[in-house]
Amino acid sequence: MTTAADLFEAPPPNRARAFLRLVMIEHSVFALPFAYIATLTAMFLADKRVHWGQLLVVTLAMVSLRTFAMAANRIIDRELDARNPRTAGRELVTGAVSLRTAYTGSAIALLVFLASAASLNTLCLVLAPVAVVPMVVYPYGKRFTDFPQAILGLAQAMGPIGAWLAVTGSWSWQAVVLGLAVGIWIGGFDLIYACQDIETDRAESVRSVPARFGIAGALYGARACHLVTSGLLAWYGVLTHAGPAYYVGLAVVVAAFLYEHSIVKPGDISRLNRAFFTTNGFVGISLFGLALLDLILRGLRLG
Repeated sequence: MTTAADLFEAPPPNRARAFLRLVMIEHSVFALPFAYIATLTAMFLADKRVHWGQLLVVTLAMVSLRTFAMAANRIIDRELDARNPRTAGRELVTGAVSLRTAYTGSAIALLVFLASAASLNTLCLVLAPVAVVPMVVYPYGKRFTDFPQAILGLAQAMGPIGAWLAVTGSWSWQAVVLGLAVGIWIGGFDLIYACQDIETDRAESVRSVPARFGIAGALYGARACHLVTSGLLAWYGVLTHAGPAYYVGLAVVVAAFLYEHSIVKPGDISRLNRAFFTTNGFVGISLFGLALLDLILRGLRLG
């Protein structure tokens, strides 16, 4: 049981570095490329020029919101993490990061996000709380629904939509389609990731798709998610009049999905980490690189 005194314990040395490990800052690679695709496409459609200052603020907003979300997740789940052998080594469980440091870091990240949204335009500031809410609700999801990945997907879908709003200050159905693609993609690979906790989840009454429907059910769900993701990415290309390079990127993504699902099977999840970290990181980076090439070939000016 956490007491008020625990919130004010002395933080350990190198707390900033430990906090960055806590929030797994390197995992920004999953969603950030899609925010860049939305940002740069909106800039291309507006005046075919990259506005670097705006792009920097979008980056700051995305990274700070994700940092807040991860810190909140770790704080809320710290007691569950302590009872799970896979997560018992996390920094809040071992004491490598104090609870005070986690709260402070999450508060700073939230303030940076709100300040970034305010500096972009009024609409981004007004809608900023809408992006924050699912980030906080998600870790509680496993306590009241068998489908917490749906909440995670909703949270992640906000990225491309917010990035487009940052540039244009107006609603865009193209951004909604890209946001849905990202949310369903991330929800799908989280279904795969959750398979490794099936026994612990059932023992601790933690709700999840694998705990309810088994590993096979979760993997079939992930395949369906990634099939829908592929269709949505193709639709986004049509809506934004993408060129050949974008569709080459989409083909690479589809190939990565096929590989991912070929190495993780109901009877063998030993290569799950390769599917989760390596393949999904490759999906975001490769599609962004080819989408950027497509925009440049179509006339996007970098200077």
